Amino acid sequence: MKKVIFILALSLTGSIAFAQDAAETAPASTPLEISGSADVYYKYDFAKLPNIGTSFATDQNSVSLGMLDIALKKTTGKASFVGEISFGPRGQFQSIPNSDNTYNEGNGYNSFHIQNLYATYAATDKLSFTAGYMGTFIGYEVISPLANFHYSTSYLFTNGPFQNAGVKANYAVSDKVGLMVGMFNDSWNSYNADPIKGLNAFGAQLSLTPTEGISAYLNFMDGSVSGTIVDLTATFQLTDEFLLGLNTADFSNGDKVGYTGIALYPSYAVTENFGLGLRGEYFKYKENSGDTSVTALTLSANLKSGGLTFIPEFRLDSGKDKMFLDSNMIPTKSASQVSLAMVYGF
Repeated sequence: MKKVIFILALSLTGSIAFAQDAAETAPASTPLEISGSADVYYKYDFAKLPNIGTSFATDQNSVSLGMLDIALKKTTGKASFVGEISFGPRGQFQSIPNSDNTYNEGNGYNSFHIQNLYATYAATDKLSFTAGYMGTFIGYEVISPLANFHYSTSYLFTNGPFQNAGVKANYAVSDKVGLMVGMFNDSWNSYNADPIKGLNAFGAQLSLTPTEGISAYLNFMDGSVSGTIVDLTATFQLTDEFLLGLNTADFSNGDKVGYTGIALYPSYAVTENFGLGLRGEYFKYKENSGDTSVTALTLSANLKSGGLTFIPEFRLDSGKDKMFLDSNMIPTKSASQVSLAMVYGF
């Protein structure tokens, strides 16, 4: 009997040791991460009609929906996966093409809700490969209002890419320098390429963090269908309270078709839960895209409580030409609006 007990104990000890060895050699896995945001807003244009043609916050004199955004992330060993879905106007027809590649709110499709769907493999500590449908690497602002100081968006954001589908490689040259190169579908914002064109666009990004508080990203994309865009974004944390952001871009797609522009984003953290920010933007359409320009000033406040951010905002856009309408539907050079938004991040 003692022999039986001894053999069972020895067997159990060996099983535990084997399980521990297996656990140590198995790929490291992180718990499934769930994050996202939800937002609603009220906007009033002083001309009493939707007037400023940038993305989102389009409804006039209405408490309206932004979107419910849910992102999932999982890492096992060297592989990771990101999936992000969104519901509501901001996350559907206003930012993602429908199955027929239109943005028509009433066409019955109203899109497939996917903001991001990609996988990454970290070949080494410095080199990784990513493939799928990804939020664009170009520009300063993003679709989710959680990452933007202002609730309304810039002309640079609206006219640039939202998503790019393709494959890319990221390489950390050093702690201060990074490089990304990739091949992407022929058109922006499309998860399916023209079968003749395929991966027709080349993209690259050079990232620099020369010192603490300063970061810059030089972005480039070129394709026979998508056109050519050169974009620079940068942030400068000048003091603990004062942050300055920069975005400038030039886009062309054909003979004098495209745009150029620059936006500055100074913001000041008055307290831990209260900040003020200004966006000053100059945006110019090239000769065969309208040959006009607009200057837009947006003043916003961020009031935070836990995961909630309340964003009151005033915006004034002034055009070179009469590109807006007044309350009598007469063309005018300027437009102004106020908005109140609530954004909750989790």
